[in-house]
Amino acid sequence: MNAERQTVYRWSLIWSGALVALVGAVLLGLAITRADAWARVAGTLGLSTLSWGGLLQALNALGLLPVQSALPSAVELVGKEYLISGAAAWLVGWVLIASGIRRAPASAEGPSPAAGATLYPRLAQYRDFYWSTLGAYGGGILLSELVLILLQTFLSSGGGSGAAGESSGLAPTVAFAVSLIVSSLVAFACGFVGASRARRVAMPEATIGVIYLGLPVPILLTLMEQLPDLQLSLGYRLREVTYLADMLGRPVIGYWLVFSLLVLMLVLGINTGFIAAGSGRLDLRLGFELFVARRHVGVFRPSLLLGTLAVLMFGIVPPLIVYGIIRAVEAAVERTRIRALGLKDPLAAASALNRLKLREQSPTMMMTALSVGGVGVGVMALIIVLSVMSGFEEDLQKKILGAHSHVVVSKYAGQLPEYKRLMEQIAKVPGVQGQTPSIDNPVMVLADDEVQGIVLKGIDPETVGSVLDLRQNMLPGGSLDHLEQPQKIAPRRTMFGKQPDAPEEEDEAEDPIIGKSTKSASDKVLPGIILGRELASILRVVVGDRVNVISPQGAELGPAGLIPKSRAFRVAGIFYSGMYEYDAKFAYILLSEAEKLFGTDGPSGIELKVADVDDARRISQAVSRELGGYPYRSRDWGEIHRNIFSALRLEKLVMGIILSIIIVVAAGLIVATVIMLVLEKRKEIAVLKALGVSDGGIVKIFLAEGLQIGVAGGLLGLLSGLAWCYFILKVGIKLDPSVYYIPSLPVKIEPVQTALAVVIAVLVTYLASIYPALKASSVEPVEGLKAE
Repeated sequence: MNAERQTVYRWSLIWSGALVALVGAVLLGLAITRADAWARVAGTLGLSTLSWGGLLQALNALGLLPVQSALPSAVELVGKEYLISGAAAWLVGWVLIASGIRRAPASAEGPSPAAGATLYPRLAQYRDFYWSTLGAYGGGILLSELVLILLQTFLSSGGGSGAAGESSGLAPTVAFAVSLIVSSLVAFACGFVGASRARRVAMPEATIGVIYLGLPVPILLTLMEQLPDLQLSLGYRLREVTYLADMLGRPVIGYWLVFSLLVLMLVLGINTGFIAAGSGRLDLRLGFELFVARRHVGVFRPSLLLGTLAVLMFGIVPPLIVYGIIRAVEAAVERTRIRALGLKDPLAAASALNRLKLREQSPTMMMTALSVGGVGVGVMALIIVLSVMSGFEEDLQKKILGAHSHVVVSKYAGQLPEYKRLMEQIAKVPGVQGQTPSIDNPVMVLADDEVQGIVLKGIDPETVGSVLDLRQNMLPGGSLDHLEQPQKIAPRRTMFGKQPDAPEEEDEAEDPIIGKSTKSASDKVLPGIILGRELASILRVVVGDRVNVISPQGAELGPAGLIPKSRAFRVAGIFYSGMYEYDAKFAYILLSEAEKLFGTDGPSGIELKVADVDDARRISQAVSRELGGYPYRSRDWGEIHRNIFSALRLEKLVMGIILSIIIVVAAGLIVATVIMLVLEKRKEIAVLKALGVSDGGIVKIFLAEGLQIGVAGGLLGLLSGLAWCYFILKVGIKLDPSVYYIPSLPVKIEPVQTALAVVIAVLVTYLASIYPALKASSVEPVEGLKAE
């Protein structure tokens, strides 16, 4: 019997019922297996175990009863005997389990002498369950989720159109940041109100509220990715939410991360509400508690902070060696002085020896130093790694957006012969800085015995510079202008043929009968082509060499049927973008030459450059509206290159989570440190509570101690992390350019990302201090003073 809960457990019935229920589960599994229905019932079973899924499934089953009665009796269910027996055994098993749990009978001894006495006010006002608190917690988490979704949709879409059809919506990332802040404040406020009403943490109410009212929204969003019917009914309504979550590559990860953050804000609100109103009145003063916490834990000692910073900056071995030498010398000098003093005044020597022992660090102080160092190492590692990954991402994004446009306007099918009129309309959209027509198709390029499959792109040299960095990426010896003036391209032999100044035999060959050149002057002037550096290396050509392009587009009719069109070009220049995939797979020709080669009557798209790349999606939508929608469409760079950038973001997120484990390990040290402080200060806690300090005040003291460790470690990690990033940025870590296409390790310090690392450290330490602080508040004055 559990005397505290006054409940009797008859374990024979409980174990028997569990065994019968297990048999029923096995029989039900066999029935589903025989019917080959696992794929259809797996989702239903999973939903039944979460939140209000069981109630929904029961209502759904009741709704199907009329349908089942209307089915012909000839329909037989495979495995029906297993289904009936399994369901019966499952129900019987749970009935036995319920029968094994009974409330204990009333005591036969009768009431004690204290029966009817005035209760301690705190005990008299205690209630096991607060429905209002459950409503605050559950309604708060549900309301915060709805606020996030609705506000994100409203801000991204602008809540309508501005003047002249101009969208007033925010960029998706900005809209999400604003929505997340507002929804987090809603969750925090609801948690604060619920805890203030209950005057306790009320974890049962919080658990039930989160499970039954918080989980349905992320589960619904997760199932929306799996169920086509749900996608059709809700997908277009939540397109702004799904688009942003899809930037990670795995939208499900985004949904559950945001849900976890909202739950965290709810917990912080609950804890803050208990601290502020646990005594029955609102008390937000912290002066006395901070003073006591600072004297207890002694985190901000210069020796501890400077020593920890030295370890973070120079590693653990050199500072420890220096520290050990200094302490050994100090101890030797002090003990020599005490011995000399003992020969003259033994009592003064004993007092000096006692002061020396008091200055030695206690185990709690040592654990405090280790906790501060652990948090600092986690923050430093997080800042350095995320800054390096941000540097790689920025370098990659710069190279990709330098070789590709920010927005591409095209038709759902066909070319754009009216592109000049469309460009005039697009120029009216705010935020569009440049535009150029283009056409691209896969082709094969041949030079001597080398052949390579590439993407050939037709461009307009006059406008391409306003969108792409092609002109800046041109290597010396060639020119983009030679596409329009191919006669200026000096013909040259390949590096494996004759000398560059030797005349070309092919161009100068004469007919032996008539004695004249077999080629006309127009044949000698070939249209120009711009190749990537890696492609030119593969084909072994230089500027002035001749290459042949074979295109399946616009094939010509020959004796044997359709023949791929072939055209000769002369290398007019070589570009270097810094991306191997682009330098080896892309080539550029004049737009009119591309139309002739591919047999089209216009470009396939219009490429745009926008003022703010992070706002490209909103501008893309504005361009689509300006063009009237169908048959035109516009895609931003985030949609075109979604796979690679989502992979980078997901990699950074996973790396951040992994490195945060270092901070979690340090949080374990913080828990142990604060628990040791509680054990050391039980007498002081009892005295404070006897003097009238409330439970919330005690919690404030120990939370402040944990927060001091987190703040000190976070600031030291911030300083050391920024110092290492600055060192890498200025001194540099050399890389092999032939492998990484960058000369040194890139570093980009993002203020929001750096501040987030410190905030994570402080939040983790704060959460780690909650349990020890609550244990400290449960110490009664009599328990702490009875041994004194």
